[in-house]
Amino acid sequence: MEEDEFFGEKTFQHYCAEFIKHSQKIGDGWEWRASKDCSDGYMCKTHFQVKNGTAVSHQGTSDHVQTFLPVEEALDAPLDDFEVTETTAAAEVIKYEYHVLYSCSYQVPVLYFRASFLDGRPLALKDIWEGVHECYKTRLLQGPWDTITQQEHPILGHPFFVLHPCKTSEFMTPVLKNSQKINRNVNYITSWLSIVGPAVGLNLPLSYATAASHDEGNVSGQDSSTERKSLEEH
Repeated sequence: MEEDEFFGEKTFQHYCAEFIKHSQKIGDGWEWRASKDCSDGYMCKTHFQVKNGTAVSHQGTSDHVQTFLPVEEALDAPLDDFEVTETTAAAEVIKYEYHVLYSCSYQVPVLYFRASFLDGRPLALKDIWEGVHECYKTRLLQGPWDTITQQEHPILGHPFFVLHPCKTSEFMTPVLKNSQKINRNVNYITSWLSIVGPAVGLNLPLSYATAASHDEGNVSGQDSSTERKSLEEH
């Protein structure tokens, strides 16, 4: 498929179907959810992390360092008696939700996201950013990240943070042009999420890039009903 910084909803669904296909292979948790009338839908992922806001006792580590670890990793990590006591008292599980929708106005994907504790208390945007890897924090308020706002989810009607799509084509155009220059096939969703995701705590395994380079699919001869059926099967 020839990549373009603007595309229709049919092409968006194709990119999502290919993305979800690989997600299922590696168990990354992405799925497609159709709207009530099945006229459209969105790609989504929910995952949980342990927020550890306690002081740590490891030598060379400053006190009150806040870390965000996958639940499995946090449960398996060996702790001494002091850490067990402190972690049990302060560790909290956070639920992260990421939704990828299509913007008819801008003809590009849009990332909606939110996070909350298991008791329903929502996290503010600054709290989400505290869990972002250090290498991304210097650019949080630069580039596309400064267009993050809070608004109603167009399908669910609930408040979500959203990365406004007004700058998407601006930072995606050079990415797509470079892929065309070196004759490399890419999945727009994969490339786009790899850019915007890390700033809000969403990281993609490197295998997505490999999978995209092998995807030679072309939806030019497919109708929307066929594409929607492909998504529903995932």
